[in-house]
Amino acid sequence: MIHKRAIAAFVTAAVLAGGCASLRLPLISQAAGSQAAGSQGAGSQGANSAAATSTATGQTVNVVNAPAAAQPTPTALPDSARIQFDQDEQVLINLYERVDPAVVSIVNSQNTGSGSGVQPAGQGSGFVISQDGYIVTNNHVVEGADQLDVNFSDGTSEQAKVIGTDPYSDLALIKVNRTGLSFVEMGDSNQVKVGQKVIAIGNPFGLDGTMTTGIVSAKGRTLPESAANVQGNFTNPDIIQTDAAINPGNSGGPLLDSHGRVIGVNTAIRSTGSSGFGAQPSNSGIGFAVPSNTVKRVIDALRVNGHVTYPYLGIQGQIPFSAAKNANLNLGVSRGVIVLGVAPGGPVAKAGLRPATVTRNGNIQQLGDIITAFNGQPIRDYDELIAKLTDSTKPGDTVTLTVFRDGKSVDLKVTLGERPS
Repeated sequence: MIHKRAIAAFVTAAVLAGGCASLRLPLISQAAGSQAAGSQGAGSQGANSAAATSTATGQTVNVVNAPAAAQPTPTALPDSARIQFDQDEQVLINLYERVDPAVVSIVNSQNTGSGSGVQPAGQGSGFVISQDGYIVTNNHVVEGADQLDVNFSDGTSEQAKVIGTDPYSDLALIKVNRTGLSFVEMGDSNQVKVGQKVIAIGNPFGLDGTMTTGIVSAKGRTLPESAANVQGNFTNPDIIQTDAAINPGNSGGPLLDSHGRVIGVNTAIRSTGSSGFGAQPSNSGIGFAVPSNTVKRVIDALRVNGHVTYPYLGIQGQIPFSAAKNANLNLGVSRGVIVLGVAPGGPVAKAGLRPATVTRNGNIQQLGDIITAFNGQPIRDYDELIAKLTDSTKPGDTVTLTVFRDGKSVDLKVTLGERPS
């Protein structure tokens, strides 16, 4: 199950007040008589076999195989080989020291109506993007808040106001009344490669300033736009998948490259288990982040308008190629979007796009158009179509859809509408 809302950790007042008990493990020490690495074995006749010592009475006695003085366990690698390891560690240390001051904890407090006033209801993360107090986080971190408290790494706190939210991308822009803040550098998510090292900084389970590392596991994933409903009408494309540990409370925090640039906003995890912290979903090595290029586009719109508009084609459904092949349909092409339905009066309907004909029992009676290219660029599937649509167009733009129809390619001009709420 993919958990988006749950990644904003719900914490008790005790946790918020620092009342979480720590678990202390026993120390393990080396036994006093243990043999140091590199010393001779018990059966060897080395220098120690002839060693002598004196008793308190002054009598000299031979001591056989006296243990050598304890020595530190040597490093497994020579100093010359450790240089690269030390440099890698220093990169992470330096990155944390530079970026952590710009990462914040956000407490969402709400009025429950019980007469107890505004009470903490959830906690997440965020990061400062400008010296004058603008902060990026997830929409589900701030949703429903009557009060937002932003806690900084130096121990100070400020109340924030919401500038704008976008449930489709699960992003929000908030602002505190403070200047001179440390802020992050935004990276280019189009340059992200699978396998590259990434770092997450956030506040899992309320543990402020936690850094974890991993790699980019995959690109181009999709998530439903609704945190509460996995059957949302629209999907958020180009999501970055990572194995860096992300847990409840990491929501809204930055996913960074090794230079310390933000390449994504940690948003959701896929989890089949729960942790002991209030039985919340916990990390299973599959986390998701909204890419930085989406973040930049959305935040710019929120800063200016307080909301975001999205282009709209009006395709109501699509048929997976695997299902069409299993039904022995004669497709004629090997990839694309098999259109199941179109919204009446919508942009593609006005452009003349032909959907499949489906019987009452759900069987496909006749194929309609198969979208194979968008503005001249080949399309593999529906997710790629939506990604290209949202990345490069806006409502009112005219685009060209190339469709496979009756054994040949046909270009349709479509004037995009605005995605309905």
